[in-house]
Amino acid sequence: MKTANPMPGTPSAPAWQPLRILTFYRVILAGLLVTMYYLLQDSNPFNVQNYPLFSSTLHIYLAFSLVAGFSTRLHWPGFRFQALLQVLADIGAIALLMHATGGVTSALSVLLVIAIAVGALILPGRLAFMFAAVATLALLFETGLARLVEVEPGAGNITRAGLLGLVLFAATGLANVLALRTRESEALAQQRGIDLANMEQLNQYVIRQLQSGLLVIDPDNRIRLANDTARTLLNLNEQTGTPLATVAPDLAGQLELWQKDPQWQPEAIQSQTASSTLLPRFGQLKTSRGNGTLIILEDSAQLAQQTQQIKLASLGRLTASIAHEIRNPLGAISHAAQLLEESDHLEKADKRLIEIIGTHTQRVNTVIENVLQLSRRSASHPQALNLVDWLSTFRDEFLQTENIPSDQLELDLGPQDLTVHVDPDHLHQVLVNLCQNGLRHAGASPHLVIQCRKEGSGAVRLDITDNGPGIDEQTAEQMFEPFFTTATSGTGLGLYIARELCEINQARLSYLRADNGGSCFRIHFAAQRA
Repeated sequence: MKTANPMPGTPSAPAWQPLRILTFYRVILAGLLVTMYYLLQDSNPFNVQNYPLFSSTLHIYLAFSLVAGFSTRLHWPGFRFQALLQVLADIGAIALLMHATGGVTSALSVLLVIAIAVGALILPGRLAFMFAAVATLALLFETGLARLVEVEPGAGNITRAGLLGLVLFAATGLANVLALRTRESEALAQQRGIDLANMEQLNQYVIRQLQSGLLVIDPDNRIRLANDTARTLLNLNEQTGTPLATVAPDLAGQLELWQKDPQWQPEAIQSQTASSTLLPRFGQLKTSRGNGTLIILEDSAQLAQQTQQIKLASLGRLTASIAHEIRNPLGAISHAAQLLEESDHLEKADKRLIEIIGTHTQRVNTVIENVLQLSRRSASHPQALNLVDWLSTFRDEFLQTENIPSDQLELDLGPQDLTVHVDPDHLHQVLVNLCQNGLRHAGASPHLVIQCRKEGSGAVRLDITDNGPGIDEQTAEQMFEPFFTTATSGTGLGLYIARELCEINQARLSYLRADNGGSCFRIHFAAQRA
């Protein structure tokens, strides 16, 4: 966030602007006086009475004006010293010019008022009134000196000097009030500018962090703004100003229908980077060039998952409580069966019944363990993972653990620099579950292929494909739901837990039908933001 200037004693660049204007005015004034003096010397428009003093003062004043101009441009010496020196130099030079042209009755006396007012604008406060006091004393001193040398004797000049001093103080007061009001306005405007800049930064941060895609379309249906989520969902690499129809023709068609009928309900479109659909929402934006459009893109799969999470939240707490209550009597049943099995007077049929009790108590205990795992799911500890190296290690471990031939699990790896941000333990658990399912349902000669690729948007996809018969459409819609299974054994929680682990690692697990008729489970890792 931006803050105000931490060095209040150091003037900012705009503070030097009035001083630069003063130096420019001084150069023009001194040059004009010198030009008029030499061109109109015969007519004597200034009523010069002391030519040597007037001429030398003009030349020195012009030279000082040029030096002061360069010094102000260089910002050296400091602002306060320069401003104080230049205003005092103006007072001294104008007082000498007035003395050479008749004193307080000189036509150049108005320049003194201007110099004092400008000084009050540049350095308001006590210094402004000091300038007025110095100028008044200079007037009184010049009037007294004129009486001594009898340039223009008379008591009236003292009165005129006093009145001119009052005018100087009045001009100082007005200029001082104006300067203070101006600086207050500048300070307020600067603070408002800082607040607006901070607000703009905050808005940009919020827009970038939105989980929904956000697009701003101008009246010509060109993209003017797109957040990172929208760029990922639509695979936008173009700069702003690109026609929407060029990069997202389906979305452009939906926009055209909405523009014709604002009551029209938009339809879902297919995402270009993820195996999900997007539901657009449109809103009108009024601009100076016409009506623009705000487009919000919602991932329908994510919305469905969020809805399911809300429904399952209370169910998870309930099942966890039930699981705790079942475990105690289940343990008693299992223990009693073990004690009964140790009896020497059991018949063969009774032993078979005890085996059935043990098998099913173990199966129920497995269900309880899975339910409790859902209720106390461990937090994710993601880290940058080189996917190619990790998958090679995983394949070796899985082949050894499952004791299967190496040709049953094939790796199809992409570039060596494929990196994802994920918890390695969670990814290992997900892949073990998917690979075991693939081997179990692939048939007599199972063959699995793990393929990883990097997409144009920077996202990474990981496919686990088998050569089985595939999954019918109805089963595919329900297989990620908890406790859903088509097998005679199993809990129906494996795929549900796998999807949950992917979601807490900012990934998405989905099912696709493979080209060869088998099953393909895809893990989609979002593109990493810089």
